[in-house]
Amino acid sequence: MNIHPIKSENDYEEALAEVEKLWGSEEGTEAGDKLDILLVLVEDYEDKHHAIDPPDPVEAIKFRMEQMNLSRKDLEKMIGSRGRVSEILNHRRGLSLNMIRSLHSNLHIPLESLIKPQGQYT
Repeated sequence: MNIHPIKSENDYEEALAEVEKLWGSEEGTEAGDKLDILLVLVEDYEDKHHAIDPPDPVEAIKFRMEQMNLSRKDLEKMIGSRGRVSEILNHRRGLSLNMIRSLHSNLHIPLESLIKPQGQYT
């Protein structure tokens, strides 16, 4: 078994090709063990070099509204008055903790999508 750390995009592409070949290998076999190790290496490389940032909270809300065919008026019972909904959806006001909780429980939006990473607050 010739496995080495993934240090470049070329290494990454080679590892992905090997994962594809080994996909479906039986657990406990040499091929299955190699697949397990490669998957850990690939995941580590992707976390460092291909990280996907969570969506903007407002975009997450708008996306869920579209999915659920909701209007701005439907949000009023979750986050406040018509004016408050407008301020939130136009990025003029941030979400409060109570709003985040309400949107999470009513619209099932993941919490990590509703909370901006530290340093992104205006």
